Amino acid sequence: AAAKRKHDGPAARPKKRAKRAPSAPDPDAKAVPDGAGTGEYSIPPPVSQGKWKNKERVLIFSSRGINFRTRHLMQDLRTLMPHSKADTKMDRKDQLFVINEVCEMKNCNKCIFFEAKKKQDLYMWLSNTPQGPSAKFLVQNVHTLAELKMTGNCLRGSRPLLSFDPTFDKEPHYALLKELFIQIFSTPQYHPKSQPFVDHVFTFTVTDERIWFRNYQIIEEDASLVEIGPRFVLNLIKIFQGSFGGPTLYENPHYQSPNMHRRLIRLSVAAKFREKQQVKEVQKIKKKGSKMLIEEDPTEVVFETPAEEKPVEIQLVKPESKPIVKDKKKPRKIQRKKQKKLFRTEA
Repeated sequence: AAAKRKHDGPAARPKKRAKRAPSAPDPDAKAVPDGAGTGEYSIPPPVSQGKWKNKERVLIFSSRGINFRTRHLMQDLRTLMPHSKADTKMDRKDQLFVINEVCEMKNCNKCIFFEAKKKQDLYMWLSNTPQGPSAKFLVQNVHTLAELKMTGNCLRGSRPLLSFDPTFDKEPHYALLKELFIQIFSTPQYHPKSQPFVDHVFTFTVTDERIWFRNYQIIEEDASLVEIGPRFVLNLIKIFQGSFGGPTLYENPHYQSPNMHRRLIRLSVAAKFREKQQVKEVQKIKKKGSKMLIEEDPTEVVFETPAEEKPVEIQLVKPESKPIVKDKKKPRKIQRKKQKKLFRTEA
Protein backbone atom coordinates (compact mmCIF):
# COMPACT_ATOMS: atom_id res chain seq x y z
CA ALA A 1 0.00 0.00 0.00
CA ALA A 2 2.91 2.30 0.82
CA ALA A 3 4.49 1.59 -2.55
CA LYS A 4 1.25 2.30 -4.34
CA ARG A 5 0.97 5.67 -2.58
CA LYS A 6 4.44 6.61 -3.72
CA HIS A 7 3.73 5.75 -7.35
CA ASP A 8 0.19 7.14 -7.47
CA GLY A 9 1.02 10.33 -5.56
CA PRO A 10 -0.64 11.69 -2.37
CA ALA A 11 -4.13 10.40 -1.72
CA ALA A 12 -6.92 12.90 -2.28
CA ARG A 13 -8.49 14.19 0.96
CA PRO A 14 -12.23 13.64 1.38
CA LYS A 15 -14.36 16.79 1.06
CA LYS A 16 -15.79 18.29 4.25
CA ARG A 17 -19.48 17.81 4.66
CA ALA A 18 -21.75 20.54 5.96
CA LYS A 19 -23.16 20.04 9.41
CA ARG A 20 -26.64 18.64 9.56
CA ALA A 21 -29.34 20.70 11.20
CA PRO A 22 -30.18 19.35 14.67
CA SER A 23 -33.84 20.38 14.44
CA ALA A 24 -36.35 20.48 11.62
CA PRO A 25 -34.88 21.80 8.35
CA ASP A 26 -35.54 25.38 7.26
CA PRO A 27 -37.83 25.83 4.26
CA ASP A 28 -35.23 28.09 2.55
CA ALA A 29 -32.47 25.48 2.84
CA LYS A 30 -31.89 23.25 -0.18
CA ALA A 31 -31.31 19.54 0.18
CA VAL A 32 -28.32 18.27 -1.79
CA PRO A 33 -28.19 14.48 -1.98
CA ASP A 34 -24.74 12.88 -1.77
CA GLY A 35 -23.48 9.50 -2.96
CA ALA A 36 -24.75 7.69 0.13
CA GLY A 37 -28.25 9.08 -0.37
CA THR A 38 -28.31 11.23 2.84
CA GLY A 39 -29.65 14.88 2.69
CA GLU A 40 -27.25 17.78 3.40
CA TYR A 41 -28.25 21.42 4.01
CA SER A 42 -26.45 24.38 2.53
CA ILE A 43 -26.12 27.75 4.34
CA PRO A 44 -28.78 30.24 3.14
CA PRO A 45 -27.62 33.48 1.48
CA PRO A 46 -27.41 36.76 3.52
CA VAL A 47 -30.51 38.84 4.11
CA SER A 48 -29.57 41.75 1.84
CA GLN A 49 -27.51 41.35 -1.28
CA GLY A 50 -28.01 44.95 -2.48
CA LYS A 51 -25.29 47.32 -3.52
CA TRP A 52 -24.02 50.07 -1.23
CA LYS A 53 -24.45 53.09 -3.52
CA ASN A 54 -24.95 56.04 -1.14
CA LYS A 55 -21.46 56.62 0.27
CA GLU A 56 -22.35 59.33 2.79
CA ARG A 57 -19.81 59.52 5.63
CA VAL A 58 -20.20 61.92 8.56
CA LEU A 59 -17.29 63.18 10.65
CA ILE A 60 -18.32 63.84 14.30
CA PHE A 61 -15.77 65.55 16.54
CA SER A 62 -15.37 68.61 18.76
CA SER A 63 -13.05 71.36 19.92
CA ARG A 64 -11.14 71.36 23.19
CA GLY A 65 -12.88 72.56 26.35
CA ILE A 66 -16.14 70.59 26.15
CA ASN A 67 -17.72 69.25 29.34
CA PHE A 68 -18.76 65.66 30.15
CA ARG A 69 -22.36 66.10 28.93
CA THR A 70 -21.23 67.23 25.48
CA ARG A 71 -18.78 64.34 25.29
CA HIS A 72 -21.56 61.84 26.09
CA LEU A 73 -23.87 63.48 23.52
CA MET A 74 -21.17 63.18 20.84
CA GLN A 75 -20.62 59.51 21.71
CA ASP A 76 -24.39 58.84 21.55
CA LEU A 77 -24.61 60.30 18.05
CA ARG A 78 -21.71 58.11 16.93
CA THR A 79 -23.47 54.97 18.22
CA LEU A 80 -26.76 55.91 16.54
CA MET A 81 -25.09 56.68 13.19
CA PRO A 82 -23.09 53.71 11.88
CA HIS A 83 -21.90 55.76 8.89
CA SER A 84 -20.05 58.24 11.16
CA LYS A 85 -16.34 58.61 11.84
CA ALA A 86 -14.41 60.06 14.78
CA ASP A 87 -11.35 62.26 15.07
CA THR A 88 -9.25 63.90 17.76
CA LYS A 89 -10.27 67.20 19.30
CA MET A 90 -9.37 70.32 17.35
CA ASP A 91 -7.31 73.09 18.89
CA ARG A 92 -9.10 76.38 19.56
CA LYS A 93 -6.40 78.43 17.84
CA ASP A 94 -7.05 76.77 14.47
CA GLN A 95 -9.48 78.38 12.05
CA LEU A 96 -12.73 76.60 11.25
CA PHE A 97 -12.00 76.18 7.52
CA VAL A 98 -9.27 73.70 8.53
CA ILE A 99 -12.12 71.24 9.19
CA ASN A 100 -12.61 70.90 5.42
CA GLU A 101 -9.10 69.48 5.10
CA VAL A 102 -9.72 67.12 8.03
CA CYS A 103 -12.89 65.83 6.34
CA GLU A 104 -10.99 65.32 3.11
CA MET A 105 -8.30 63.29 4.90
CA LYS A 106 -11.00 61.18 6.63
CA ASN A 107 -12.86 60.73 3.30
CA CYS A 108 -16.05 62.34 4.73
CA ASN A 109 -18.45 64.61 2.88
CA LYS A 110 -20.57 65.69 5.90
CA CYS A 111 -19.51 67.05 9.27
CA ILE A 112 -20.98 67.61 12.76
CA PHE A 113 -18.64 69.83 14.77
CA PHE A 114 -19.22 70.76 18.44
CA GLU A 115 -17.63 74.07 19.42
CA ALA A 116 -17.33 74.98 23.13
CA LYS A 117 -16.89 78.54 24.40
CA LYS A 118 -16.33 79.78 27.96
CA LYS A 119 -16.71 76.16 29.18
CA GLN A 120 -20.48 76.66 29.38
CA ASP A 121 -21.80 77.53 25.89
CA LEU A 122 -22.09 74.80 23.23
CA TYR A 123 -22.42 75.44 19.49
CA MET A 124 -23.05 72.84 16.77
CA TRP A 125 -21.99 73.16 13.14
CA LEU A 126 -23.69 71.05 10.44
CA SER A 127 -21.83 71.29 7.15
CA ASN A 128 -21.70 69.78 3.68
CA THR A 129 -17.99 69.76 2.96
CA PRO A 130 -16.28 71.22 1.03
CA GLN A 131 -18.81 73.12 -1.10
CA GLY A 132 -21.40 74.02 1.58
CA PRO A 133 -23.90 75.07 2.81
CA SER A 134 -23.36 75.03 6.56
CA ALA A 135 -25.48 75.99 9.56
CA LYS A 136 -24.53 77.10 13.07
CA PHE A 137 -26.76 76.30 16.06
CA LEU A 138 -26.73 76.96 19.80
CA VAL A 139 -27.35 73.67 21.64
CA GLN A 140 -29.57 73.83 24.73
CA ASN A 141 -31.25 71.36 27.15
CA VAL A 142 -28.98 68.38 26.44
CA HIS A 143 -30.03 64.94 27.80
CA THR A 144 -28.02 61.82 26.96
CA LEU A 145 -28.76 58.10 26.52
CA ALA A 146 -27.47 57.19 29.97
CA GLU A 147 -30.21 59.04 31.86
CA LEU A 148 -32.76 56.87 33.67
CA LYS A 149 -35.78 58.63 32.16
CA MET A 150 -34.92 57.21 28.71
CA THR A 151 -36.46 53.73 28.95
CA GLY A 152 -36.48 52.86 25.22
CA ASN A 153 -34.02 50.68 23.35
CA CYS A 154 -33.18 49.88 19.73
CA LEU A 155 -30.87 47.65 17.73
CA ARG A 156 -27.37 49.03 17.30
CA GLY A 157 -26.78 50.08 13.71
CA SER A 158 -30.44 49.92 12.62
CA ARG A 159 -31.70 52.47 10.11
CA PRO A 160 -33.96 55.24 11.51
CA LEU A 161 -37.07 56.89 10.14
CA LEU A 162 -36.87 60.71 9.91
CA SER A 163 -40.00 62.64 10.92
CA PHE A 164 -40.19 66.38 10.22
CA ASP A 165 -42.59 69.10 11.33
CA PRO A 166 -44.88 70.56 8.59
CA THR A 167 -43.19 73.96 9.04
CA PHE A 168 -40.06 72.55 7.36
CA ASP A 169 -41.93 72.69 4.04
CA LYS A 170 -43.34 76.21 4.46
CA GLU A 171 -40.24 78.40 4.80
CA PRO A 172 -37.13 78.25 2.55
CA HIS A 173 -34.48 78.24 5.31
CA TYR A 174 -36.25 75.35 7.07
CA ALA A 175 -36.43 73.46 3.73
CA LEU A 176 -32.65 73.84 3.36
CA LEU A 177 -32.13 72.56 6.91
CA LYS A 178 -34.45 69.61 6.24
CA GLU A 179 -32.33 68.49 3.29
CA LEU A 180 -29.18 68.90 5.39
CA PHE A 181 -30.69 66.80 8.22
CA ILE A 182 -31.77 64.08 5.78
CA GLN A 183 -28.29 63.76 4.26
CA ILE A 184 -26.53 63.73 7.66
CA PHE A 185 -28.77 61.68 9.96
CA SER A 186 -30.19 59.06 7.55
CA THR A 187 -28.15 55.85 7.44
CA PRO A 188 -27.38 54.79 3.83
CA GLN A 189 -29.04 51.64 2.57
CA TYR A 190 -26.90 48.46 2.57
CA HIS A 191 -24.21 50.16 4.64
CA PRO A 192 -21.70 47.52 5.87
CA LYS A 193 -22.10 48.51 9.54
CA SER A 194 -25.88 48.94 9.42
CA GLN A 195 -28.63 46.42 10.14
CA PRO A 196 -31.60 45.85 7.78
CA PHE A 197 -34.18 46.83 10.40
CA VAL A 198 -36.20 49.97 11.13
CA ASP A 199 -37.07 50.19 14.83
CA HIS A 200 -36.64 53.85 15.84
CA VAL A 201 -37.58 57.37 14.69
CA PHE A 202 -35.70 60.68 14.66
CA THR A 203 -38.17 63.56 15.06
CA PHE A 204 -37.41 67.21 14.25
CA THR A 205 -40.07 69.57 15.62
CA VAL A 206 -40.16 73.38 15.34
CA THR A 207 -41.50 75.07 18.48
CA ASP A 208 -40.70 78.48 19.95
CA GLU A 209 -38.43 79.31 16.97
CA ARG A 210 -36.21 76.32 17.87
CA ILE A 211 -35.70 72.81 16.51
CA TRP A 212 -36.36 70.03 19.05
CA PHE A 213 -34.60 66.70 18.39
CA ARG A 214 -36.04 63.45 19.84
CA ASN A 215 -35.33 59.75 19.30
CA TYR A 216 -38.15 57.22 19.87
CA GLN A 217 -38.39 53.45 19.78
CA ILE A 218 -41.19 51.85 17.73
CA ILE A 219 -42.90 49.08 19.71
CA GLU A 220 -44.29 46.41 17.38
CA GLU A 221 -47.28 45.35 19.47
CA ASP A 222 -49.28 48.57 19.39
CA ALA A 223 -46.97 50.90 17.38
CA SER A 224 -46.50 53.15 20.41
CA LEU A 225 -43.36 55.24 20.93
CA VAL A 226 -40.91 55.13 23.84
CA GLU A 227 -38.11 57.70 24.05
CA ILE A 228 -34.56 56.36 23.71
CA GLY A 229 -32.47 59.51 23.70
CA PRO A 230 -30.48 61.61 23.31
CA ARG A 231 -32.54 64.80 23.24
CA PHE A 232 -31.45 68.39 22.64
CA VAL A 233 -32.73 71.72 21.32
CA LEU A 234 -31.12 73.56 18.39
CA ASN A 235 -31.42 77.35 18.27
CA LEU A 236 -30.51 78.46 14.74
CA ILE A 237 -28.01 81.33 14.49
CA LYS A 238 -26.93 81.57 10.83
CA ILE A 239 -26.87 79.64 7.56
CA PHE A 240 -23.74 80.14 5.42
CA GLN A 241 -23.31 79.50 1.73
CA GLY A 242 -19.89 77.88 2.10
CA SER A 243 -18.57 75.26 4.45
CA PHE A 244 -17.76 76.86 7.83
CA GLY A 245 -17.93 80.35 6.37
CA GLY A 246 -18.85 82.36 3.31
CA PRO A 247 -21.77 84.68 2.58
CA THR A 248 -24.68 84.57 5.04
CA LEU A 249 -27.85 83.08 3.50
CA TYR A 250 -30.08 83.48 6.58
CA GLU A 251 -29.75 85.05 10.03
CA ASN A 252 -32.21 84.29 12.81
CA PRO A 253 -33.80 87.57 14.07
CA HIS A 254 -35.12 85.85 17.24
CA TYR A 255 -31.69 84.62 18.34
CA GLN A 256 -30.31 85.97 21.62
CA SER A 257 -26.70 85.23 22.52
CA PRO A 258 -25.97 83.54 25.87
CA ASN A 259 -23.87 86.54 26.95
CA MET A 260 -26.82 88.88 26.40
CA HIS A 261 -29.16 86.48 28.22
CA ARG A 262 -26.87 86.33 31.26
CA ARG A 263 -26.49 90.15 31.19
CA LEU A 264 -30.28 90.63 31.26
CA ILE A 265 -30.55 88.25 34.22
CA ARG A 266 -27.90 90.22 36.12
CA LEU A 267 -29.67 93.52 35.32
CA SER A 268 -33.01 92.16 36.55
CA VAL A 269 -31.43 90.99 39.83
CA ALA A 270 -29.75 94.39 40.27
CA ALA A 271 -33.06 96.19 39.60
CA LYS A 272 -34.82 94.14 42.30
CA PHE A 273 -32.06 94.92 44.81
CA ARG A 274 -32.20 98.65 43.92
CA GLU A 275 -35.96 98.67 44.39
CA LYS A 276 -35.64 97.14 47.88
CA GLN A 277 -33.09 99.77 48.87
CA GLN A 278 -35.38 102.58 47.69
CA VAL A 279 -38.28 101.17 49.72
CA LYS A 280 -36.08 101.10 52.85
CA GLU A 281 -35.00 104.72 52.32
CA VAL A 282 -38.61 105.86 51.91
CA GLN A 283 -39.57 104.12 55.16
CA LYS A 284 -36.70 105.85 57.01
CA ILE A 285 -37.80 109.26 55.70
CA LYS A 286 -41.36 108.60 56.85
CA LYS A 287 -40.16 107.75 60.37
CA LYS A 288 -38.02 110.89 60.62
CA GLY A 289 -40.74 113.17 59.27
CA SER A 290 -43.06 115.27 61.51
CA LYS A 291 -45.93 113.38 63.00
CA MET A 292 -49.51 114.54 62.58
CA LEU A 293 -50.77 116.34 65.73
CA ILE A 294 -54.09 114.98 66.87
CA GLU A 295 -56.41 117.34 68.71
CA GLU A 296 -56.83 116.65 72.41
CA ASP A 297 -59.95 114.80 73.39
CA PRO A 298 -61.65 116.50 76.37
CA THR A 299 -63.23 113.25 77.48
CA GLU A 300 -59.82 111.65 78.22
CA VAL A 301 -59.57 113.62 81.50
CA VAL A 302 -62.49 111.64 82.93
CA PHE A 303 -60.38 108.50 83.26
CA GLU A 304 -57.40 110.24 84.99
CA THR A 305 -57.19 109.56 88.76
CA PRO A 306 -55.03 112.06 90.69
CA ALA A 307 -52.30 110.52 92.83
CA GLU A 308 -52.07 111.15 96.60
CA GLU A 309 -49.90 114.14 97.43
CA LYS A 310 -47.22 113.36 100.06
CA PRO A 311 -45.85 116.11 102.31
CA VAL A 312 -42.38 117.28 101.55
CA GLU A 313 -39.89 116.28 104.33
CA ILE A 314 -36.81 118.46 104.86
CA GLN A 315 -33.88 116.80 106.73
CA LEU A 316 -32.27 119.33 109.09
CA VAL A 317 -29.79 117.04 110.90
CA LYS A 318 -26.64 115.80 109.18
CA PRO A 319 -26.59 112.02 108.84
CA GLU A 320 -24.09 110.14 110.98
CA SER A 321 -20.93 109.11 109.16
CA LYS A 322 -20.00 105.44 109.09
CA PRO A 323 -16.86 104.44 111.09
CA ILE A 324 -13.84 103.68 108.93
CA VAL A 325 -12.32 100.29 109.71
CA LYS A 326 -8.63 100.07 108.86
CA ASP A 327 -7.15 96.87 107.54
CA LYS A 328 -4.48 95.67 109.98
CA LYS A 329 -2.90 93.34 107.44
CA LYS A 330 -1.99 96.08 104.95
CA PRO A 331 1.13 97.43 106.74
CA ARG A 332 2.46 93.91 107.11
CA LYS A 333 2.08 93.33 103.37
CA ILE A 334 3.92 96.58 102.62
CA GLN A 335 6.81 95.58 104.88
CA ARG A 336 7.13 92.18 103.18
CA LYS A 337 7.29 93.80 99.74
CA LYS A 338 10.04 96.16 100.92
CA GLN A 339 12.02 93.26 102.37
CA LYS A 340 11.77 91.34 99.08
CA LYS A 341 13.07 94.35 97.11
CA LEU A 342 16.03 94.73 99.48
CA PHE A 343 16.84 91.06 99.22
CA ARG A 344 16.81 91.22 95.40
CA THR A 345 19.11 94.27 95.32
CA GLU A 346 21.58 92.63 97.69
CA ALA A 347 21.59 89.46 95.63
